Amino acid sequence: MSAPQPTGDSAVRALEQLIEQIDLSVEELQRARERAVELVAARAAGEPWLELVTAEARPLVVESVSSVLSSLASAGHEWRREEAAALQREDVSINRIAALFGVTRQRISALLRE
Repeated sequence: MSAPQPTGDSAVRALEQLIEQIDLSVEELQRARERAVELVAARAAGEPWLELVTAEARPLVVESVSSVLSSLASAGHEWRREEAAALQREDVSINRIAALFGVTRQRISALLRE
C-alpha cells in the first residue's frame, strides 16, 4: 500500500516539470532532426559544407541538441533531488536511497544539502 500524498508535494511538482521539459525537448529534437535531414539532403545534392554551415538558420542543429541536453539535465537533477528528499521524509535511510539511485551515500548527502 502506498503512502498518501501530502498536498503540495514538491517531488510531484518536480516530476511534472520534468515531464513538461521532456515534452518540450521532444519537440525541439524533432525540429533539429528535420533540419539535420535537410542538411544531409543538401550535402548529397553537392552543396559545399561552408555554404551549408553559413546558411544554416539559428538555432543550429548542434545548439538545439546542446540546449535540450542542458534543460533535461537541470530538470532531471531537480527531480532526483526532490525524489531523494521525499524518500528521506518517509524515513528511508540515506544508504537505502543511495542504493536505489545507484550512487554513493556521500552523493545523496550532498544532493540533500542542496
